[in-house]
Amino acid sequence: MKHIQSGLIFIICSLFISPAGAQVGAPYIHDPSTIAECDGRYYTFGTGGGGLISHDGWSWESGADRPGGGAAPDVMRIGNRYLCIYGATGGGLGGGHNGRILTMWNQTLDPQSPLFHWTDPVEVASSDGMEDCDAIDPSLLLDPTTGRLWVSYGTYFGTIRLIELDPATGRRVNGNVEKDIAIDCEATDLIYRDRWYYLLGTHGTCCDGVNSTYNIVVGRSRSVEGPYIDNVGRDMFHGGGRMVIAAGDRKTGPGHFGRTVIDDGVEVMSCHFEADFDQGGRSVLGILPLLWKNGWPVAGERIKEGSYAILSERRGYSLELSVDFVRMEQARQPFWQIDPNEPVVPIAEQTLEDVIGTWPEGDIPVRCSDYMFRPWQHWSVRPVPQAGGSLTGPLYEIRIEGTARALTATADLQVTTKEFEGQDSQLWHIEQLTDGTYRIMPFAIPGQSGLNSRYCLYSAGDSTPTIAPYDFSTDNSKWNLHRH
Repeated sequence: MKHIQSGLIFIICSLFISPAGAQVGAPYIHDPSTIAECDGRYYTFGTGGGGLISHDGWSWESGADRPGGGAAPDVMRIGNRYLCIYGATGGGLGGGHNGRILTMWNQTLDPQSPLFHWTDPVEVASSDGMEDCDAIDPSLLLDPTTGRLWVSYGTYFGTIRLIELDPATGRRVNGNVEKDIAIDCEATDLIYRDRWYYLLGTHGTCCDGVNSTYNIVVGRSRSVEGPYIDNVGRDMFHGGGRMVIAAGDRKTGPGHFGRTVIDDGVEVMSCHFEADFDQGGRSVLGILPLLWKNGWPVAGERIKEGSYAILSERRGYSLELSVDFVRMEQARQPFWQIDPNEPVVPIAEQTLEDVIGTWPEGDIPVRCSDYMFRPWQHWSVRPVPQAGGSLTGPLYEIRIEGTARALTATADLQVTTKEFEGQDSQLWHIEQLTDGTYRIMPFAIPGQSGLNSRYCLYSAGDSTPTIAPYDFSTDNSKWNLHRH
């Protein structure tokens, strides 16, 4: 942590003007730990003690309990316990860089549980304020290939270091000697994917609100001990790093990366933003899709309210109402007789009023066909924040633009359109996948108990959308959303 200075439902929706990329509730935190799940709820801890709790991953409130104060914790479940690591001092806090990094355990993260009790903290690393390192900003990696537990830590005041802990005790491995692996960053995080180790570091300045320049960069290595090289061959020990996320969407200063794998091909990254312009410049929790492009992590974006074409990855055909094609009249000259001196008159697009009278009453099923930017192919996508959400974002309603006709899942695993009434079968998760496409999942399916976590909008054939089990390995499960 570097210190430098429809109907009622429609009306209700319109009152909740919350950006689709922002968590709701009171998501105020600095230096958040990687998100941890415990007994169906989500937790993240921050600088100064305490942290946030969420029942669904979308709405966050204060209430997480972490003693010891200090800065920039991380937390991880190992077996049936939770290990927390944090910096007790350092980072310029109190005017110095003599830091201590401590670990402690708990059986649960729920402060209301009778099992809730943090063990006495144990020191695993330190800095004396004079050496070329600052013992603060630790993060944990439990190597899935070896079972070994690693910690990276440090700030701009010197190097980023790597140490090894015993995953059974949370103590430093006997005889372990710290290793310098990077410079010119802080608030690092180690992750593993597809035989690569990735070191994500926070670059720039923090703690200056809307003027903070924090951003997150990355290098990778075949060994957890480095060297960590970026996309153009620069070593992070010499200042390298490929950009993962920078300021955007009225939020500045992303820092303190964390990765959460939700499903095959569905991942999110967590961080804090130093200042959210829409939240009065407060430091807030951010959760965004995590994409992987040519082996490199990069932040994705949540779908924002707007008018979209929904195109299948399978064929590229457009999701549309199953209605008659209404031709547009056009005075044309044969292409071999076009007069280049004749004035060009643009043709207006077909409007909803031009075609809606030809549509049948009641429910209308959907199909896929050639995209022609026609009214029956224009989908209005709107987040419904008060309906809740998940780690991947809010729930959405998907309507034919200009109408109350909403995409609806049916009990026989089909899709149709009917008047939007806020039913669970008319609410949708729209989640950006690691390859940049989208998974579109009904919140619930009529006749099935509980909320849906298996079925998605699926292209069963080139022209046949349905509801079927999600499978990241097939393009049938994937869609693209293009703004009109």
